[in-house]
Amino acid sequence: MRKILFAIFAAAAILTVSGSVARERYSLDEGWLFYFGSENSGDNARAVTLPHTWNITPGVTLQAAGNYDRTLYIPGQWSGRRLFLHFGGAQSAADVFVNGTWAGAHTGSYTAFTIEITDRVKFGDDNLLHVVVSNAWRSDILPASTEQNIDGGLTRSVELIVTPATAISPLHLGTCGVSIRADKVTPERADAHADVRLMTKTPVQCDLTLKVTDDTGYVVTTRTARAKVDNNRTVSIPFAVMTPQLWSPGKPSLYKIEVVLAPEGRQKDTVCVVTGFRDVKIAGGRLLVNGRASQLHGVRMMHDRYMRGAALTRSDYHDDMALIAELGADAIRSEGGPHDGCLYDRCDSLGIAAWVDLPLSQAPFLGDVAFVDSPAFRSNGLVQLEEIIEQNINHPSVWMWGIFSLLNPRGDEMLAYLRELNDAAHRLDPSRPTVACSNRNGEINFITDLIVWQQNVGWERGSFADVERWCSQLNDKWSHMANGASWGEAGNAGITSPLQARMAALRTEARQTDMHEQYAAVINDNETFWGVWLNSFADYASSRHGSGYLYTGLVTSDRSLRKDAFYLYKALWNRREPVLHIVGRRGGSRSGPQQLTVYSSAGEPVVSIDGERIAMREVSPSRYVSSEFTPRGRSVVHAEAGELRDSITIGASSPLTRP
Repeated sequence: MRKILFAIFAAAAILTVSGSVARERYSLDEGWLFYFGSENSGDNARAVTLPHTWNITPGVTLQAAGNYDRTLYIPGQWSGRRLFLHFGGAQSAADVFVNGTWAGAHTGSYTAFTIEITDRVKFGDDNLLHVVVSNAWRSDILPASTEQNIDGGLTRSVELIVTPATAISPLHLGTCGVSIRADKVTPERADAHADVRLMTKTPVQCDLTLKVTDDTGYVVTTRTARAKVDNNRTVSIPFAVMTPQLWSPGKPSLYKIEVVLAPEGRQKDTVCVVTGFRDVKIAGGRLLVNGRASQLHGVRMMHDRYMRGAALTRSDYHDDMALIAELGADAIRSEGGPHDGCLYDRCDSLGIAAWVDLPLSQAPFLGDVAFVDSPAFRSNGLVQLEEIIEQNINHPSVWMWGIFSLLNPRGDEMLAYLRELNDAAHRLDPSRPTVACSNRNGEINFITDLIVWQQNVGWERGSFADVERWCSQLNDKWSHMANGASWGEAGNAGITSPLQARMAALRTEARQTDMHEQYAAVINDNETFWGVWLNSFADYASSRHGSGYLYTGLVTSDRSLRKDAFYLYKALWNRREPVLHIVGRRGGSRSGPQQLTVYSSAGEPVVSIDGERIAMREVSPSRYVSSEFTPRGRSVVHAEAGELRDSITIGASSPLTRP
């Protein structure tokens, strides 16, 4: 044991203190040692940096308990202040110990939590932090059913927060303690209020100052309040911004709100948040933002990246948002639970709308039980929903709260619980609508404000020709509902022939491309739908499937390759950057009569095969198809549109090659 303790103490980070700063935050991502609970001791512990998971091997998900240890030196001059550990997330159940004493726990894979450690640390000395994390399936934690891997570990960053004895509390559901709630937003005036959570161990009179600053640095309003704080208290400060710059995807205007707490005779405390003001409503089956209806074009984002698992970094999120901006999407869906807050910070600044899910979903496996009718399961769902809303309420990019996804309703108990969740979301945040994704008929579709249909027409049943008929029937019978649509198809970019696909029991990129072409031609910009959502942005690991992956992404899991479908939607959605893309460059050898497809948002493309021009016609927006030809040997296909150029090489297959 001495050996491991020596290693831990040697890796400890020495924190410095600045006496002039009331509130301080320190990253604790470095210096951790990890070992499994089954190892019985930490003698062979491995040094890790957060975010961390023990599951990064494709196709394998180990359910286990993992131990994280590190030391933390607490300066003696911090005596009299309060100390908190803020965890960005742990999958999916965590217990926190300080110097061998239990300090707190949390259940839920995707929400943050904060634990006070003031009374458990030794000031002027090293302190041992010990965190036990388990990703084992439990009937009392959402999600009970999912295709996403629950990888396990401290999958997000950890911080130490140091505050004065009387301060704005970081203990409220993992938040910073300041929640901005819009009451009424118009182009003339934004009325809102700030809920400020205060904490103290001795009663004291406090002055509160709220200052709102626009993105030019101009102070648009200041408000003050006075309150007596005894233990814990929430103070609501109303304020108004005249002629606000409203946040929208086209103009993501942001405001900084600074709240200063000044207790009589004590040190001040300050918390700053960034937010924006916009009005989200539903009218006539359409989603209106600032009074304007427009169809959202969104992608489903999973909690996974190649060789990272769910332990995504700020850099990973930054790269993903750059790809989504290139695609031209103006919305994301956080599937199965919220991502790290830095993703929504990025959405705020880029003007990307977000739909954030509660992890109440159902995977397509007969043995799965998605809803457990027990008090513990019900309570966990309500707590996670409240955490999701409180932790993300300040983000103007977050437009809707997801209540459930693809559930198979079984019994009145489930429907009653879904209504309870929906009512709770409205009570906690009346300013945003609720939404659900459904592949079923019946009463379950009338619970949330918005519904998104994922009926899988043409790829799980029927043919792609049925998509137009389905849309027509939906418009005729259910146009009074606020309808959205979601679709996607697996397409493994590494499988280049039908024979390989049959042998590997996988679907080809060509089939995925065909599916997206057919759906986009009918549904994209169809006024029946307030939003369309692609399933999904990137391929993602799923050990519940034989291949270890679901290949429904527009890009590969390592983000290195953009599939043909990516360029289809880029041509349709990206108004800033014209697109010219020849489809099928990974299609392998070709034989027999066939056609070329080219995506172009730069006008009709001029296409040639070995220098001989071939006729093209536009069959749907930005999609051009050639007249029929038969390849003979290897040929170069060249396309031009305006200033854009693209080329690929195709080759005819041998007549001796099995089709």
